[in-house]
Amino acid sequence: MKQIIAMGGGGFSMEPDNPLLDNYILKQALSDKPKVCFVPTASGDADGYIERFYKSFMKLNCEPSHLSLFKPPAEDLKAFILDKDIIYVGGGNTKNLLALWKEWGLEQILHEAWEKGVILVGLSAGSICWFEEGVTDSFGNGLASLKCLGFLKGSNCPHYDGEAERRPAYRHFVDSEQITGGYAADDGVALHFIGKDLHRVVSSRRNARAYSLSVGGGETPLTTEYLGEVKSGGQRH
Repeated sequence: MKQIIAMGGGGFSMEPDNPLLDNYILKQALSDKPKVCFVPTASGDADGYIERFYKSFMKLNCEPSHLSLFKPPAEDLKAFILDKDIIYVGGGNTKNLLALWKEWGLEQILHEAWEKGVILVGLSAGSICWFEEGVTDSFGNGLASLKCLGFLKGSNCPHYDGEAERRPAYRHFVDSEQITGGYAADDGVALHFIGKDLHRVVSSRRNARAYSLSVGGGETPLTTEYLGEVKSGGQRH
């Protein structure tokens, strides 16, 4: 089963004291103790980002590792990636991420991993990258559209409620047909795709939401499930 979980923001790097999204991600794996590989390319493989990943995921029921393209963990990156249950891509500069992945052949490797059932996850740049297009600040001068990998159809805009310019910019890009329609996600919201279809929208924040946008169709709120209200044994979490 092919799965992609694209987060507008959240997870260990934005919500270190709120593991709802990261726990949700782990539960989608078939393994009782999934192998999770963090890919911090978009941050330039920042040491502090990697350290925060291990600090959070060492507390969870999983086997954490990371893939640095500046200090590769193995000569055979394909074998390294296909051995994982979850690939978790961090935020940062999406344009640089795509350029480095292309140079290292990671586009094809990750596509094969996805086809074989490895779950692809990411936030911000790590969310945008899976779609045909995304709204990015990679160019350092406001927001712009960017062609991405195209594993998922349409466009994506993260941080929809977290950065004031995101919402008006994405709506303008779609309405003016500078970018294809697609999905926007607030911080703390994850779009869970099975195959290429949106299966579920979940959130670690009570009032956070996701939306679909289309040319001439405006902005449509999507049903978003707050994970803190999932019932277990009759109790509310």
